[in-house]
Amino acid sequence: MSAEDDTLKRQGDMWSELEKAEKLARGAALKWASGIFYHPDQLERLGQYRKRETQRTSSVESRLKSAVQSYLEGVGTGLGQLKASLDDVRAVRRTLVDVCEDWQNKVNGFEGLGQLRSLVSDHVQLATVVHNLQQVFSVPEVVHETRQLIEERRLLEAHAKLMEMECWRDSILQQLHHAGRQNTEGEQIVLSYFAVVGQLNEELAKELWDVVSCGPTLVKQDPSLFVSAIRIIEREEQIDQAAMDGQSQHLFLPPGRPKNLRQTFFKVIEQSTTAQFRVRQTDTKGPGLANHLAVLHNNILSDLKVVKHLMVQCCPPQYNILQTYVLLHHSCLSGHLQDIISWDLEKSEIYTVLSWIHHIYHSRPKMLTHPDLSPDVDIVSPGPLISQDALEQLQNKYVSAVRVAVSDWMQKALEAEVSDWYREEEPESDHEGYYHSSLPAIVTQFFMDSSHRFREAVISYGKERQKPSQPKYYLLYLLATVNNCIAFRRCIQWLQQQGVQGSHGDGCSKLPHPIDTAVDRAMKKGCRLLIDEMLSDLQPHFLQLWPTSWFCGSDIIDTICTVLETHCSYFTHIREPIFQFMLSEGLRLVIIDYVRTLVLRKIVCKNPAERERLSDRMARDAEKLHELFCNLGMEEPDHLTRVISSVSELVKLKDTSLLSLEVSCLVANYPDISDEHVSALLDIRGDVSKDIRGTVLEMLEQNSQPAPEDYQPIFSEILVPAPVLPFCLPAVKCG
Repeated sequence: MSAEDDTLKRQGDMWSELEKAEKLARGAALKWASGIFYHPDQLERLGQYRKRETQRTSSVESRLKSAVQSYLEGVGTGLGQLKASLDDVRAVRRTLVDVCEDWQNKVNGFEGLGQLRSLVSDHVQLATVVHNLQQVFSVPEVVHETRQLIEERRLLEAHAKLMEMECWRDSILQQLHHAGRQNTEGEQIVLSYFAVVGQLNEELAKELWDVVSCGPTLVKQDPSLFVSAIRIIEREEQIDQAAMDGQSQHLFLPPGRPKNLRQTFFKVIEQSTTAQFRVRQTDTKGPGLANHLAVLHNNILSDLKVVKHLMVQCCPPQYNILQTYVLLHHSCLSGHLQDIISWDLEKSEIYTVLSWIHHIYHSRPKMLTHPDLSPDVDIVSPGPLISQDALEQLQNKYVSAVRVAVSDWMQKALEAEVSDWYREEEPESDHEGYYHSSLPAIVTQFFMDSSHRFREAVISYGKERQKPSQPKYYLLYLLATVNNCIAFRRCIQWLQQQGVQGSHGDGCSKLPHPIDTAVDRAMKKGCRLLIDEMLSDLQPHFLQLWPTSWFCGSDIIDTICTVLETHCSYFTHIREPIFQFMLSEGLRLVIIDYVRTLVLRKIVCKNPAERERLSDRMARDAEKLHELFCNLGMEEPDHLTRVISSVSELVKLKDTSLLSLEVSCLVANYPDISDEHVSALLDIRGDVSKDIRGTVLEMLEQNSQPAPEDYQPIFSEILVPAPVLPFCLPAVKCG
């Protein structure tokens, strides 16, 4: 289809669209007219409608004419601009053609500039040589001076000379680099001529690292040499940084850069520290191991003291030199101990290592927490000296060795005893004439020493609770310790029973044994630590037990019962009969703190209603404690909770004339109650006269009786502050 056909088709489509639009307009007009002139009376306004529509049509036609005219003006302006642009493009095209023709004609003329460029490069090199000729000629002399300064250990001056020669060399190389052409031969000549600078660098570095490796020794004698080494390192670090920055700008990096002397500094002190821990296995056998560890202890402590008090002042703060030395010594010592425990150690050597780790390195204030180091040393960052697995393996190995040694020792003692039976002399006799041998005393002393050490270990473990970093399973291991003591006691009792049965009624009987006593003391100490832990958690709640508004009620006793239940749930992991003892002792101490808080608060009831409220509340508290400990499995807790009930009855009593009878019952049940306790309880009532108080106290004095042997004290552990006596003398000024 031709273009004319396309045009005709588009015109036909356009006219069909116009006809369609006209028909739609006519239809819309007809619809509008039929709606307007529906009634005959509306035909009277036909002239008005015709005039209005004529005006509207004229307005629309004028707007259309304006729009079409504006559109045609814009099209004309655009056509004019396109014509001007076309003329400009044609002019530029003609100019480019002329330029290309001129360039082609002049290309041959540039081929002769290559020789000129070569001459310019040679000229630049010669100018560089001439400019640096004096410096080049002075190099041998400066080299001689620098080497002499290094031999005299005048390190700063030697380094200044060395920097001067490096500056000459780098300046010449940079000028050759800027000449714009790769001149490998010229650079090789310069590097060959200045090769002695590299040798001097090595000589200076050797002296520098000798100084650094002997740093702790040098700073005690004369720190100036060590300070000079640090200043040289910092100078070189600045030059390294400047060289790296310059490379990013002009793509030139001087040879040998960056030197990274600071990194080498830390490597050197690491190597020098590691050298202190090199030792032969043959030098640490037997007593030599203890001596070796003692020397290490003294050397490490001495080095760290020197570093803190002297070397820290010689190094920049960013070196963190003290903590660096701490970590290095810790790492080297850890590796050294790993090597030692990998040897075939004897029992005494294993004990030496374990004792040194626990009681020297991590002990206050023998090592890292020494007063001369604390608090500047971070003792947390180094971590454990050896891994927990390695420590447990070493401990198990020691226990196995001790078990074998004890067995051998017992066997030898028995063999010695048996050999004594065949001697041709009588056995020894005691002061009563009974024959005996030394075997029982030897065995008993061994177990006695072990029991005493066990109790001391329990006491020491209890002190760990006061430290911020307490053991994770503190309570659980205390429970295990108590159970161990129970097992020890049962073993001892079984042995005693075997001895009684084996005597066949020959006069031997079960006697109190000092070993049993020592184990019992260790067990009671563990139980006391468990009780102390419970009381420590209860103490803040007891302080809130009797607020000023006590008559309004409080849920503090519920909180106390919750804490008690939590701790007593731990007690269920203790074997009988100690479990019952722990419940009984725990309840007894809670009752004591309850009554103590009541007495020390100095509550005074103002009327019978307040006395009744206080008494009812104490009765409810006693009932809650009784119910709690019954549920926990305690046998007969009422003999302790009855204390609170008895005090509540004393407070609730309405007839004060019966106070003497009530107090006499209280004294009969609790013979350790004193006049001060009774007086403090009477003060709580707030209605006891002096006469009745005197009668009650007189009766108490007459009916006092000693406490039974199996009585558990209650009131004797409650201290009542003495009343403040009125000062009857008039206050006068001293002459």
